Amino acid sequence: MQKKAVIFDLDGTLIDSIQDIALCTNQVLEKLGHKTHPLDAYQNFVGDGALMLINNALHDNVSKETVEKALELFKNIYGDKIHENTKPYVGIYEMLDSIKHIDLHLTVLSNKPHPFTVEFINHFFKDYPFVEIHGQKEDVPKKPHPQGAFNIAKSLDLDPQDIIFVGDTPTDIKTAKSAGIYSVGVSWGYRSVEELQEAQADIIAKDPQHLAQILLSDDF
Repeated sequence: MQKKAVIFDLDGTLIDSIQDIALCTNQVLEKLGHKTHPLDAYQNFVGDGALMLINNALHDNVSKETVEKALELFKNIYGDKIHENTKPYVGIYEMLDSIKHIDLHLTVLSNKPHPFTVEFINHFFKDYPFVEIHGQKEDVPKKPHPQGAFNIAKSLDLDPQDIIFVGDTPTDIKTAKSAGIYSVGVSWGYRSVEELQEAQADIIAKDPQHLAQILLSDDF
């Protein structure tokens, strides 16, 4: 039976934002007198929300006040530089174009703060009919808790079994499994294929064209 909705992760799945995240976080560390990290280190820092990003980036055991100050500073800096180096992955627009003609609701569930998530979708994907856009909110547990996925299913009046979850990290796969949703890992994001396999993704898309084939399939 054809699935009725797809939940996309954002960073590492639809958009490559790691450079802006890394540069802005390093700027925060410099301002607070901490050592910075090489850009590629941030691939292991992201995926679990802005607070975890800051905790991962701070080298030493620091006070709660320092963490809160760093988080607020990051949001301010990142908000000013949100689109400088970020872009959709090659093939993402073509993938979305290929599925526009089928009855598949497009949604997003990200651990990026909600205002940033909405801004990115409106900026890069305004020509595509995303019907539910959910970033991290204070009153909703972040992924891998399934509540965000359940909220999307409820808003669309769908059973979780009618949904596909697409993401690049074990956090995304765990979210899908906790919610009873078919999980698709993507190989072009911030985590390795091996990590996605260990998280027991139902299938792994090797590129956006392959993802389109999966989403168009009636085989699951």
